[in-house]
Amino acid sequence: MDTIPPPEVFYTTSTRVACDGNEAGGPNGHPLVYLQMGPSGFADCGYCDRRFILTGGPADLR
Repeated sequence: MDTIPPPEVFYTTSTRVACDGNEAGGPNGHPLVYLQMGPSGFADCGYCDRRFILTGGPADLR
């Protein structure tokens, strides 16, 4: 079974990130949510499907 890749991937050095679905701070987006990464080293936003990957963590396959 193939999975659809996330629309955007952000690399971060923090295991706790915030997402509002907005790139430029305009009126588009979604409510601000905070995401906590677990042992997997990544977190996906439930609103916009952005993926946040911990730099140097187990999900960082760059």
